[in-house]
Amino acid sequence: MLYLIFRFLLRVIYTLLFRLEARGTENIPATGPVILASNHLSNFDPPTVGVKVRRKVHFMAKEELFKVPVFGQLILSFGAFPVKRGGVSKDAIKSAISLLKEGNVLGIFPEGSRNNQSGAAKKGAAMIAVRSGAAIVPVAIIGKYRPFSKITVCYGKPIDLTALIEESSPDMLEKVTEAIMTRIRELAASHR
Repeated sequence: MLYLIFRFLLRVIYTLLFRLEARGTENIPATGPVILASNHLSNFDPPTVGVKVRRKVHFMAKEELFKVPVFGQLILSFGAFPVKRGGVSKDAIKSAISLLKEGNVLGIFPEGSRNNQSGAAKKGAAMIAVRSGAAIVPVAIIGKYRPFSKITVCYGKPIDLTALIEESSPDMLEKVTEAIMTRIRELAASHR
C-alpha cells in the first residue's frame, strides 16, 4: 500500500517537474519475470524507469542508502535491496535472481554507474538475465533533469536472446551484454 501511495506521489511530481512521458509501457509483459535494462543518466533514473510501470519494479541500491533515516525505509518500501560498495556482490545477484524467479520486475542499469563516459556495460545484467530466464525489456531515458524540461522514458519490445544463449560460447555474456546495450542505444536514437 505504501508503494502505491509513493508511486502516485512520484508520478505527480515527475509529471509536473520533469514533464515525464512514458512510451511503450505495453511492451512490458503483464506477468512473469522481467528485467528493465536502462541507460543511466542520473540518481533520478530509478523512479523514472519505474514510476509509470503498472507492476512494482525492484532495484539494487548502495547499502549506505538504507542507513539514511526515513530515506532508507522509503527505498525499501519501493522494492530496493542493498548492494555492497565496490560492485555487485554474489548476494545481490542471488537476491536479483530470486526476485525474478518469483515472477517480479527488476530494474537494472547495465552501465553500472551513471554518466559512464566509456559507455561500456558490465556483464551482471546479462548473467542475471541468463540465469533467471527473465524477459529483457530495453529502456531508454531521454532528456535532462532540469525543472520543467521534458524527460521521456521509452520501453522497447523484449529482446530475443535465444540464439546467443543457446550458442554457449565462452564470450556469451559479452555478446548478450552488447545485444542489450545495442537495443538501448537504438531505442534512444529512434526517440530523440
